[in-house]
Amino acid sequence: MDTPLHTKGPGGTKSHHLFLLLKDAIVSGRMAPGTKIPGELKLAEEHRVSRVTVRRALEALTAEGLIMRKPGVGTLVCERPVGVTVMTASVSNLLPNIVKMGESSRVRLLEFSYGSPPDGVRDRLRLGPSERTQRSIRVRLAGDKPFSYLTTYVPERIALSYNEDELSTTPLFALLERSGVNLDHATQSISATLATKEVAEALDVSVGAPLISLTRVVYDKDGNGVEHLHALYRPDRYRIEIDLCRADGEGGRYWQPLASDER
Repeated sequence: MDTPLHTKGPGGTKSHHLFLLLKDAIVSGRMAPGTKIPGELKLAEEHRVSRVTVRRALEALTAEGLIMRKPGVGTLVCERPVGVTVMTASVSNLLPNIVKMGESSRVRLLEFSYGSPPDGVRDRLRLGPSERTQRSIRVRLAGDKPFSYLTTYVPERIALSYNEDELSTTPLFALLERSGVNLDHATQSISATLATKEVAEALDVSVGAPLISLTRVVYDKDGNGVEHLHALYRPDRYRIEIDLCRADGEGGRYWQPLASDER
């Protein structure tokens, strides 16, 4: 938490950036329940901002139920942060966890259309030059709180088996399997990005807020691409876990992802 806030960041005030730093430390567990929050003066000096900026950030944390003022003690991290719902996905058990997430959250469908996919999507799905895809944009919510912004491409020959209303109420994987697709494996990459105006509005964050960026391509048993997903997650409401185990190799012992059947 020693990152100084010299200037106004993209799409948000200094107080909002300080709010995000402190919130991340609380939600991630780096600041455990019961931890005493440094005073306004110390926080102002540490982050090189005014006490007014610090006060606004602390007020926002209090409003979200993350901290509370205790007379005679100071400001403490709440034992159970109110209103914080964190979805968790395990990389080592990818496909079952995707299905489970679909069952434990709900979706708001923003766009539904058919057309030619971008070249990169076409290549990853291994589609022919004339093949079209169904494109959807969805926001997934846990309770009433948005945590992911999903842009999905599905080959038209598969997507014609479901309609817009079904995609609004049924997990996509269930729709794919209903159409006769034998889901087999997937590849995915994870990085970070900043929220654009459109995404920020959908996820209820400021423009320029940090997001987890995930791209996943799902294949059937014959190696055909059946889904291309680009997902943007709020890091305060979504966590990716990788389970590891020790293994022996030519260079000695090393860590490797735990296979799903070892869980």
